[in-house]
Amino acid sequence: MDIVILAVVIAVVVIGALGGLVVGSRRKKQLPPPPPSAPDITAAPPAEPHVGDEAETPRDEARRTIEEVDLPAAEPATEEVVEEAPAAPAAPEIEVPEPTAGRLVRLRARLSRSQNALGKGLLTLLSREHLDEDTWEEIEDTLLTADVGVQPTQELVENLRERVKVLGTRTPDELRGLLREELLKLLVPEFDRSVKTDSNLDTPGIVMVVGVNGTGKTTTTGKLARVLVADGKNVVLGAADTFRAAAADQLQTWGERVGARTVRGPEGGDPASIAFDAVKEGIEAGADVVLIDTAGRLHTKTGLMDELGKVKRVVEKHAPLDEVLLVLDATTGQNGLVQARVFAEVVDITGIVLTKLDGTAKGGIVVAVQRELGVPVKLVGLGEGPDDLAPFEPEAFVDALIGE
Repeated sequence: MDIVILAVVIAVVVIGALGGLVVGSRRKKQLPPPPPSAPDITAAPPAEPHVGDEAETPRDEARRTIEEVDLPAAEPATEEVVEEAPAAPAAPEIEVPEPTAGRLVRLRARLSRSQNALGKGLLTLLSREHLDEDTWEEIEDTLLTADVGVQPTQELVENLRERVKVLGTRTPDELRGLLREELLKLLVPEFDRSVKTDSNLDTPGIVMVVGVNGTGKTTTTGKLARVLVADGKNVVLGAADTFRAAAADQLQTWGERVGARTVRGPEGGDPASIAFDAVKEGIEAGADVVLIDTAGRLHTKTGLMDELGKVKRVVEKHAPLDEVLLVLDATTGQNGLVQARVFAEVVDITGIVLTKLDGTAKGGIVVAVQRELGVPVKLVGLGEGPDDLAPFEPEAFVDALIGE
């Protein structure tokens, strides 16, 4: 009996255990999936964007990565520089030319260096113990080589021969004195060498400058403006040389240095029209002198001399010309005389300007050109400096020749 009860109890326990296993298995299948793991609270939170920054998307991050790898770093932005308008160019400083009085005397050393050979050669020949025919022929050759000219040379030699014969003695001082007197005679010291710049009318003095291009004509006109300004004159310049492109610019530069206004026109323009306007400007401005630089060559086929005649006629609608200066290159010698003849046929030359007299020029050209035209040398150029144009003074010139 007891055994039966024990078997029943065991059977019940076994059945209950089996039933629990089955139920447990079913419950396990019905449980939900485990929840996701909680975030790591030790990781640093993402930085918050600053005000005005945009959130970065993955695409932006990728682009930034590419730029950092492939492209050079961008230069820092620079502030935009605002350029100020350039200041107006300062007016050229007005120069004060040196006084013209005694200018040739101050330049005498320069003149004597180039012309001394003539005077010394003559003095050496005259100092010979015997003045025979051969010696006098050498004296003639020396004068002719210096471009004195045939007729003036013959006159000088004849006068010297006569005076040496009468004098009898020939000390160096006596010979120098004789030579000085005879050379002065050839230079005709009684000529009026002043440049006429005062008009008899209520208009400026009008001076026209003529000559072949290449003789220093435009430069001489500019230097003459300095001479007149130094003497207290108010000057207007007329750039009527329209053949050379640089002539008007060159003349204007000379004028600006001394405060003289330049009237100019287009390249190749009508020279007579420009000359007319220059005189008109001079009258309206109350100027003392109008200097007109003319062409030595022309753009057109019109004859140069015809054009110069036209300029003269047009200018004289305002007032007559007071001075016509012919510029000659002293180094050209006898060729300069040919030019002088041609110009004198068309315009009434009243004075001569000899340029480059300090170079290889032969001083006798002063005598020859005065004799050829019957008008005086009024100005001489003795260098490249702005104040190297000097009034011609016969006595200072002769003293430089013979080294006295």
